[in-house]
Formats: sequence, C-alpha cells, structure tokens
Amino acid sequence: MEVGFCAKRYWFGLLVLGWATAVAGLTDCSTVTSLISGCSNFVAYGTPDPTLGTPCCDGVVSLYNIASGSTDDRRSACSCLMALITTYGPNATAIAHLPGLCGVSLGFIIDPSTDCTR
Repeated sequence: MEVGFCAKRYWFGLLVLGWATAVAGLTDCSTVTSLISGCSNFVAYGTPDPTLGTPCCDGVVSLYNIASGSTDDRRSACSCLMALITTYGPNATAIAHLPGLCGVSLGFIIDPSTDCTR
C-alpha cells in the first residue's frame, strides 16, 4: 500500500474519530484539525500547493484569525499543530509550510522544537 495513501487515510481517520484533545485556551485541537483538513492532499502528497482562495488556505487564514485573537489562543493553536506534526512525522514539513503558502504568519514556527508556552 502506498505511504501517501496510508497517511491520507490516517488523516481522515483522525477527523472522523473527532481527534479533540483539548488544550489550554479557547481553541481545541478538533477546531485546528478541521480548519486545516482542506490541506489533506498537500500534507499527504506534497501537492498541489495551496493557494489563496482554496479550502486549504481559507482554513489556514481562519486558523490565523483564531491564533491572533489572544495569547492563549495562539498557544493552543501552536500546541495542536505540534501534535499534528508529531503524528505525521515525515509530512511535518508540509504542515510547516502551510502558513507561508497561504500568506499568513501564525506568530510561531511550526517545528517540533517550538515551545508553545512562549
């Protein structure tokens, strides 16, 4: 079975099962996961690159709007994204590139070494 197919299937499995580990703040991980679910092809396969106006970038921009609301929301969004990149290992770089491709900065670097409490 193709690795990309497995990653995509796992991605949707998380969504269907309602992966909703709550973290401190107003944003929970189910919201973050839902917002970037439109990016699943890019995360799984590395293509097509998301562009403004696509469901992927619309979700990333919505995530930006939430993360810029308060320090707690930014920290929560950060923690959720760190959990996702830990889950997706080899595809973590795709998740890290989403804000730049969609023209926003979340106020933190999406990297496993990022300290979301800062």
